[in-house]
Amino acid sequence: MRTRITTALVVLLLLLAGCSSGGRTDGGPITLRFQSLAWQDESVAANKELVEEWNAAHPDVKVEYVQGSWDSVHDQLLTSFEGGEAPDIIHDASDDLADFAYGGRLADLTGLLPARLKADIPRSSWATAAFGRGIYGVPFLQEPRVLIADADRLRAAKVRIPTPERPWNWTEFRQVAKRLSGPGRYGVAWPLKEPVSATLNLSLSTGGRLFHRGADGKVTVRFTPGDAVVPRTIHDQVAVDRSAPASTLGSSGSDTLPGLFGGRYAMVPLGFSYRQQIVQQAPEDFRWTVLPAPAGADGLTQGVSPQTLSVSADCPHKKEAVAFIDFLLRPKNMVRLALGDWMLPTGTQALKDPALHTRKHGWATGTALAARLRPAPAQSVRGYPEWKDKVATPAYQEYYSGATDLAGLRARLEKDGNLVLARYQR
Repeated sequence: MRTRITTALVVLLLLLAGCSSGGRTDGGPITLRFQSLAWQDESVAANKELVEEWNAAHPDVKVEYVQGSWDSVHDQLLTSFEGGEAPDIIHDASDDLADFAYGGRLADLTGLLPARLKADIPRSSWATAAFGRGIYGVPFLQEPRVLIADADRLRAAKVRIPTPERPWNWTEFRQVAKRLSGPGRYGVAWPLKEPVSATLNLSLSTGGRLFHRGADGKVTVRFTPGDAVVPRTIHDQVAVDRSAPASTLGSSGSDTLPGLFGGRYAMVPLGFSYRQQIVQQAPEDFRWTVLPAPAGADGLTQGVSPQTLSVSADCPHKKEAVAFIDFLLRPKNMVRLALGDWMLPTGTQALKDPALHTRKHGWATGTALAARLRPAPAQSVRGYPEWKDKVATPAYQEYYSGATDLAGLRARLEKDGNLVLARYQR
């Protein structure tokens, strides 16, 4: 009997040890696993260098770099949480955190964050990682959507060049796209393989919100006139003006670059980080410029889902994990990460760095937009991934392709969308 009990205790201790995602070997340092989603060479190098610098200065708390992938991060994290094998420090995007935060998978960082870090990142950015009364991630990189344009085409057409101080409005943008179009050439190409985030985030400029939270805390979908401006503009550019090709609606941003370089498209709305691909891939004689996205009733406001760093709820060394995050996001280090990813830092001190205010490669234009970035409309909505995949993506795709009209888009987003969200809010 005693042998059976002893054996059972040994097995139990082994199981408990196996469930710990970070730990300390007898007499050895604490080991924390940091899963990074960095993928561009410069970004991967910056992350690995910072891990090495931390490890050299902190022999008692070692950080192990683990490479993840944006393509599969949600499902991979879901599986690792279920199996008790989640990384201690998790790199993700704020719009992917809601279900993990509400589900108890991520640690509430409210009482763990250093005062310096809390003060350096604006309240609007912290709101992207706040769910309920807790903070479940540290937002550190953000990416506005901009217009990448063929500078020679703009000059030849003698159109007014927009600036952050005097942007185009959505009506003028539509007019300019028509003026830049001609036989076999289009004023703009919309790469909308993932149409939901692009549409919703740009719609903040026109007063669109789509998701409305009631006094009871429950969220419903309501498609208002402000939500209609951006999708109607895109639809009409494709179907009415013929200033945008239907062929790119199912494309990724990268798919449109050859057409931009070859003169088929004069402008492409893209995330700010696409500038790196353009620098690497554009012909030497291709002259390009970065323009702000069109402005609406709410000016240049647009939604973003910043990249975030979170701590697993199962991590046994949360204070040490937050200390590493604080190190990673010191102003100079945040600038290194931003330059490596060709994005904007959220930190106010990092945003002052001269390297982010140069006109070269459009850095100054992007930095000028930082103060107008707001949490993406779907930021704290439970069930958003399912709503996006099963309802919104096919609904917007059908509208942009002409398979349904604006009334049909509204009906589907509201009726089918609210049925999905209701299941997560019972």
